[in-house]
Amino acid sequence: MFPRLPGVQSPAGAVSGKTGINTKRKKVLQDRIFALDSIFFHKTKKMAAPKAKTTKAKGYKLPKTEDLFEAGVHYGHQVRRWSPQMEKYIFAVRSGIHVVDLEKTLTNLQKACEFLYETAAGGGQIIFVGTKRQAKEIIEIEAKRSGALFVNERWLGGTITNFRVIKENMKKLADFLRKREEGEFEKYTKKEQLLLDRQIEKLQASVGGIAALQGRPDALFVVDARREKTAVREASRYEISVVGLVDTNTNPSRINYVIPGNDDAMRSIALIVKAVADAVEAGYKEWSRKVEEGEASAAGLEAAKQAAADGAAEEVETASESESEPEAVKPKEKEKEEVK
Repeated sequence: MFPRLPGVQSPAGAVSGKTGINTKRKKVLQDRIFALDSIFFHKTKKMAAPKAKTTKAKGYKLPKTEDLFEAGVHYGHQVRRWSPQMEKYIFAVRSGIHVVDLEKTLTNLQKACEFLYETAAGGGQIIFVGTKRQAKEIIEIEAKRSGALFVNERWLGGTITNFRVIKENMKKLADFLRKREEGEFEKYTKKEQLLLDRQIEKLQASVGGIAALQGRPDALFVVDARREKTAVREASRYEISVVGLVDTNTNPSRINYVIPGNDDAMRSIALIVKAVADAVEAGYKEWSRKVEEGEASAAGLEAAKQAAADGAAEEVETASESESEPEAVKPKEKEKEEVK
């Protein structure tokens, strides 16, 4: 059995009166996990989180090391399932399980959020990709809140490399939704309407989250880069930057901004995705502000041009009036000369 730490007790309910094999194995696993948490907690208490000076000014907030620890972001996979490329992000091995270094996780998370903020502040399109069961709902909620696009059912092959064909499905979905809202489906029978509704649901599941995509996206954020390898490969082919939550069993070579951490637990996924969504939301707010200021400055410039044009017209009128005055005086002068 895994040696118990001094002063650390087993969680309540871990020991059962039964002596079956399953009960004993359950107790051993509980003891190992609890000891792992206890060992790692001593390191996290000494960790100094990197200073995030820019995040305050940019309007989003990063989680603390303690938040990452409580969410279980430090849990990796078993040693036999590891990827050697993730070695630099691994802090230790406990009970045959890799432990992720949360200090590096927080540092990389800050870099990734800064990149996504700058991309969103420049008006770039960002796609959140997470099709595994634990991440589907989280990805959809956070993407809609931040204003990003999302794929949470299945990444269609060719979404980036063959966008022309995917665009046809988007147009088809928009056309169906328009006809349903205008009541054009009422002329069909109930069975035909049911079949059309099913087709709309299928299109919404596949391209509904990226219906506003105008071309190749500027960045991708993926949960579990190993599962979303098709999306990562397509983005890498066109040199699109990829931000990914990467576990210890994944090769991060195609990921531009690696966020090492647990990509299986819902709490871990929710914490990381929320931090990323906050950065994207702040970036899009900055973009909206720039657009409004640009429109205001353009309106001011147009008004200035109009005022300048009006002033020039007035000057021309004044000049023409001054030129016409001597012509009116000349006949009077001739009259005076004749009288003399």
